[in-house]
Amino acid sequence: METMKLAVVAETIPGENRVATVPDAVQRLIGAGWDVHIQSGSGVHAQFTDSMYEQAGATVSPDVESVLQGAVMVARVRPPSVSEAAMLPEGTSVVSFLQPAADRETIKVLMSRKVTAYSLDLLPRISRAQSMDALSSQATVAGYRAALAAATMLGKFFPMFMTAAGTVPPAKVLVMGAGVAGLQAIATAKRLGAQVRAYDVRAAAKEEVESLGATFINLGLETQEAAGGYAREQSEEFLARQRELIGKEIAVSDAVITTAAIPGRRAPLLVTKEMVEGMEPGAVVVDMAADSGGNCEVTEAGSDVLVGRVTVRGLSNPPSSMPTHASFLYARNIASFLGLLVKDGEFSPDFDDEIVSGTCVTRNGRIPNDALSAAVNGEG
Repeated sequence: METMKLAVVAETIPGENRVATVPDAVQRLIGAGWDVHIQSGSGVHAQFTDSMYEQAGATVSPDVESVLQGAVMVARVRPPSVSEAAMLPEGTSVVSFLQPAADRETIKVLMSRKVTAYSLDLLPRISRAQSMDALSSQATVAGYRAALAAATMLGKFFPMFMTAAGTVPPAKVLVMGAGVAGLQAIATAKRLGAQVRAYDVRAAAKEEVESLGATFINLGLETQEAAGGYAREQSEEFLARQRELIGKEIAVSDAVITTAAIPGRRAPLLVTKEMVEGMEPGAVVVDMAADSGGNCEVTEAGSDVLVGRVTVRGLSNPPSSMPTHASFLYARNIASFLGLLVKDGEFSPDFDDEIVSGTCVTRNGRIPNDALSAAVNGEG
């Protein structure tokens, strides 16, 4: 039986503090037959030291070349850069986040190296894949961080206070989007005592929002629900009508948290500059879609923008600001996914499995999925 070497490399994008596996997951991977090798220092920003990995049974390698040598599988958080893709051993496999339309040059190099690349961005939305759903696990972290950002930025208490000096009313928080990130933002803002309202293009989200104690805003627009209960991409006509109706809800909010993102595409514009100007002095907008263009017209990723006396914060890579638990959750997703690729202690991906085939971006020097091939080649 061949040794299945799993290589975990350090993330190189500035500000990326996560790591693809953690000591807790190492033990699970070893139990499944993997020989885990990790590049020295990979987990330091997430508070996982080399010695912690060694105690869990991993081998710590001094540099990226030694950790990659002989690897059957490489686990990452972010996709490899063009130069990092060129370093991968020919014929190996790699799993990470990877967006075909955004990472075209990297994908071309992966094909030239005959690397089999799996993207967790493309994981099928089926119940069997829930334990591997890294988009959802990281969105949970992002929603939590967004609510905390709003609470710390706002010059008001989130909860109501009854004091000898008088009663302080609760902050009014509006969450736009009730997916995983939005629901976590709602739950966190409610725990902090805010008065929370939420809007989503899917009418089915009403029950989930109300189960968290928030008020669901119904704009009277047709529901925008796709297969599997997820929001579909909206037309510009729908978005324009939505902006027209949501403006008055934004105007009476102390804090607005926006969460609408479409993987591989520009985020929909939900909040115009005019809406921000209509908010009360001291109000805040926290835009979780900043890295994909922003839901707010004035958003700048990684920066605070002042519009009059309203602050718009463009959250950039929010899971990375909470790297310990973000890495813990991601490592569990990776371990579950890798478990699908192993049969009887051997690395044997079943490409008839819809999870395996659905996440596969490159294989044997080509892109097996026609739709993905079109996206990479700029045809979709």
